[in-house]
Amino acid sequence: MVVRVSALALACAFVLGSAPSHAGVIDKAQKAEAAGQQSWSAWGGDIGFRWNRGILGNIGIHIEASPTGQQLSKNLRGHEWFDVRETGGLTFTVKNGSMQQFTGGMLQMRGGYVLRLADGSAIDLRDLSFRIRADDPKVLDVVSGDGKAWFYTDRVMFELANGKKTLAIRAADLRIAPALANRIGRSDAANIEIADLMLNTAINIQGVDVVEGGSCDPYPWPGTAVEGVSGESYQADLFMQAIQFDPVGCQSCDGPGGANDGTVSWAPSSTLRNNVNDGTAQATISGDPLGTSTALYAGYIAWWTKFSGNPPNYNPPYKNDQHPFLIWNLYRFNADGSFEQIGRSGVKHAFVSVNGGCLDSCDHLGGHALGRGCGDTYGSGNNDSPWDMAPRSEIVPAKAIWGRCGSIFDPNCTGNYDVSDGGNDEWTQRLKTHESQVDPAANPGATYLMDSWYIARQDINIYNSMATVTGTPHYQSNMWSFSGQSNFRLGAAIDRWVDPTNLPPNSMNTELAVNEGHAKVAVKVTDLGDGTWRYDYAVMNFDFARAVTAGQGTGHGPDPRVVSNMGFDSLSIPAGGAIGATNFRNGTVDNANAWTSSTTDGTVTWTAPQGATLDWGTMYSYSIVSSTGPVAGNATLHVAEDGTPASYDVATLVPAPSAPDDTVFTDGFDGTP
Repeated sequence: MVVRVSALALACAFVLGSAPSHAGVIDKAQKAEAAGQQSWSAWGGDIGFRWNRGILGNIGIHIEASPTGQQLSKNLRGHEWFDVRETGGLTFTVKNGSMQQFTGGMLQMRGGYVLRLADGSAIDLRDLSFRIRADDPKVLDVVSGDGKAWFYTDRVMFELANGKKTLAIRAADLRIAPALANRIGRSDAANIEIADLMLNTAINIQGVDVVEGGSCDPYPWPGTAVEGVSGESYQADLFMQAIQFDPVGCQSCDGPGGANDGTVSWAPSSTLRNNVNDGTAQATISGDPLGTSTALYAGYIAWWTKFSGNPPNYNPPYKNDQHPFLIWNLYRFNADGSFEQIGRSGVKHAFVSVNGGCLDSCDHLGGHALGRGCGDTYGSGNNDSPWDMAPRSEIVPAKAIWGRCGSIFDPNCTGNYDVSDGGNDEWTQRLKTHESQVDPAANPGATYLMDSWYIARQDINIYNSMATVTGTPHYQSNMWSFSGQSNFRLGAAIDRWVDPTNLPPNSMNTELAVNEGHAKVAVKVTDLGDGTWRYDYAVMNFDFARAVTAGQGTGHGPDPRVVSNMGFDSLSIPAGGAIGATNFRNGTVDNANAWTSSTTDGTVTWTAPQGATLDWGTMYSYSIVSSTGPVAGNATLHVAEDGTPASYDVATLVPAPSAPDDTVFTDGFDGTP
């Protein structure tokens, strides 16, 4: 027997981009294909749980750890660890270093947990087992000693470690099975993510390693010339493929109209895919206008775990621990036609790519490069991890550079993971909104939208790396869900308010695209019918920052430090006619950090207070009531950091001058500047 484990096999993994289907069976063709692939098995080791005890408590479940066999030591990512028995084992197939599917077996813990339910009963999960679901080989059911499946796992991320002797599950979502939801009388709790799992278990490889290719030389990093094709180079173009939002927290929630006005949080499972092109333009995300890349040759995306880029590693191609970053936001379409961002997360640091469904057979650097057509999913439990989330202020967004030096994970710039001074708890970086902001009675006629997007180094199109879904906030017994999620679409949330490809009357949506980043200014003008017009503006800062950086590594190298990454500190609109009410909204319920408005010489200007600039990933809303209708004009965005230019003008609609002239569209603006 010849055993040849390629470097590609370091990233053995599969991706499941959405909640698993419970229909279908493993057919003969699947079994035949599996028989022709390499067989792997895993047993023993240890398993870690990081429970979302807040959500569990909200639905009436309390967890008690068994003293038998427990370790309960915690790693830096906050997991509680237990032994795995060295009997049984899981088997699965691998092809080109990527996991295809489970084929049989089980794993069993030593010790474990007891669930205490609200009705006084208990479910004994001590010595629980992970078993392959009979009708879905990519799902592991979590089974108690009486044979009942109370949870299941999906979005499983694998990596080989410890000299190829350990199969490591770096992250997996643990979700509530319908049986448990029915047991506690909470049908709405079925399939929600409730814990993040990690697993380290010994492996055995049987058969010849099935590898159809080898390492790429030269490696297809962005900017590398395409061999044999004159004038062409590889380019980075990362796509969002699917998102699904789960509830992850509800503090002091008492529902619609409640006195507490509790704090609500959701986090996404986000599936991405790298560009599929290899000389010919093809759709990476079918059926979407933004789904086809203009880059004819897909460059690889660096995916190095933080604190892996120090000497002597100096990871290629940027000589540091470069990896993509994920953020997400919540928006509300108000019944009066205005648009607000009412929640925003911190930054999730990605740490390994599982490279599922790849279209090449190159070495993916042990899961630290995303190859052509490869997919990857980070589940909501993993995205909600405070050990992987940090402030947006540490990122230079347009360059996708993380300021590790001086960050909350390395405050003393030692090059080591040190969170002692970070002050990062489970709520610090979460998306947070208030019950009153999603209460249907308090916001009659409102609809809601959530987005999620990746920032990646040298990405040529930020808009296909982001996507939106619609949904409805729904409250039931201490928990808000985002129900009815649908209408997935690539692109920005602001483009779903004012579609730049199909402008409604009296509207405009204009992009600012400069070396310092991207922003958009959109406006809707409403005739109020009493001789006045309301101008609703939304300014979305995607990745604009006039960043101040210091230290080695501001572009390359291991020690970048981000001193400042502010965006804009004022917005000015030339406003003719008699100006009535002005308004500003930044998504707070108490109007904290509101920009102040002033009208001077026919211009309305909103100015940020100290520390409340319009920074990347953020949208603020502004409005004016005027006695005149819309004409073409410019909004002026002033940059918070000194430099040249001091401001940028962006085309928009503005109130016409008071004196009548031929440029005033008294019947509304037709969309032509």
